[in-house]
Amino acid sequence: MAGGNRAGTDGRATSGGRSGFVRLTELLTGIEPGKTPINLSVGEPHHPMPDFVGPVLTRHLRDFGRYPMTRGAESFRVAVAAWLNRRYKLPRPVDPEREVIVLSGSREGLFLAAIAARRYTADRGDNPAVLLPNPFYMAYFAGARAAGCEPIALPATRATNFLPDYDAVPNELLARTVAVYLCSPANPQGAVLPREAIARIVKRARAAGTMIFADECYSEIWLGDEVPTGVLEVADGDFANILTFNSLSKRSSLPGLRCGFAAGDGDFLAAFTEFRNVAAPQVPVPIQEVAAAAYGDETHVQENRRLYRAKFDLADRILGQRYRYHRPDGGFFLWLDVTKLGGDEAAARDLWRKSGVRVVPGSYLGHTAPDGSNPGAGYIRAALVDDLASTEQALHRLAEYAG
Repeated sequence: MAGGNRAGTDGRATSGGRSGFVRLTELLTGIEPGKTPINLSVGEPHHPMPDFVGPVLTRHLRDFGRYPMTRGAESFRVAVAAWLNRRYKLPRPVDPEREVIVLSGSREGLFLAAIAARRYTADRGDNPAVLLPNPFYMAYFAGARAAGCEPIALPATRATNFLPDYDAVPNELLARTVAVYLCSPANPQGAVLPREAIARIVKRARAAGTMIFADECYSEIWLGDEVPTGVLEVADGDFANILTFNSLSKRSSLPGLRCGFAAGDGDFLAAFTEFRNVAAPQVPVPIQEVAAAAYGDETHVQENRRLYRAKFDLADRILGQRYRYHRPDGGFFLWLDVTKLGGDEAAARDLWRKSGVRVVPGSYLGHTAPDGSNPGAGYIRAALVDDLASTEQALHRLAEYAG
C-alpha cells in the first residue's frame, strides 16, 4: 500500500503494546555497566528550572483548595494565546476563549484527541484509520488503538530525510482517516517539516474532513538558523481541522510540571473539552499560573537553546563521521546508525556493558510491519539532556565504542 506500512495486530508495535522503556530495562537486566552509568535513554531535560517557578507557585498556593476548570484558567489561556501570536506568523490572532485549552502535559492530549476525533469526524467507514510517523511518540499509536482505529505508520527514513512522505498517502486512505499526526521537530530524528509539506497535507486533510494533530513539543529547540514552522501558520485564517499540541517539558525544562496546551479548531476544542470533562485530569490552578509565567518569558528558553546548541557542537566535534552522524535540525536527540555494530539491540547492550551508557534501541520506538521492516531498526536514540560536562563524557564514550 502506498504511503506506509500497515500496523498489524501482532503486538509488535511498541506503543500499541509494551513500552519501549520496559523492553529496554528487560534487555539490560543482569548486565553490569562497565563504567559509571550515564543515562541517555529518557528525554527528560535536566537544565535548571526557571527562577520564577517557586515564587509564582508560592503566591498561588491557596488555589490548590479549589477545583480547576477543565478548559483552563483564563490567565493561562490568555498567556498561551499571546505566546502563539508572538512566536508564529499567524494569519490572525488566536482566540484564548475558544481556541486554547489546558492539558495535563501534551501526552494525555495527544492520546485522548484521537478518541475525540473518532466521535467528531464524519463517518469514516468500517475501517477508520489514524496516520502517524514511524518511528513515533508512543501516545499516537495508543490513542489510535483506543479510538478503535487502524494505526498506519508512515516510514521516516534516511531516504526521505527522516520525514514521512505525506504526499504519497492515497486519497482513498485519507478519506477513511480520522486524524493525521505530525511531529516537527521530529522525535527521535530531529527533522523539521518544511512549510510547503505542512501546507499540502493540511489542505488535503481539510478537504477530506480529517483532523491534523501537530505535536510541536520541540518547537523551541532549533539547532541552526531555521525556525520550525508551526501548523497554525499555514492556515488561511480558519483553524478548522487543525490542532497544535505543546508543553513546557522541553521548552522550559519543566517535565514534572505536567502542563501543556492544545490550540486551534474552536469547534473541535469545544467537543474535546466536553469529552475531557469526564475523561481527563484537571490541571491545578497554581501549576497553570507557573505555566502562564513561563509562556511570558523567553530568557530561560533562549538559555536552554544555547545549551542544546553547545551540546550538539560537542557532538559535531567528538562524533565526527561515526554512526553516520549528522546534526539534526531540532530537538535534543542523537539518532545514530549502528547497523555496522551489530544492530540496535546489540549496540544498546554493548554500550551499557562496556561503557555504562544507556540508550534506546531504535526499533523499540517504531512499528515493525508484517514484512519485518522497522524504520527504527539499526539506530539508537540518545538524549542530550544532561549538563555539558556529563554530555561531553558520554559523547567520548560513544566515540570510543564506535572506534
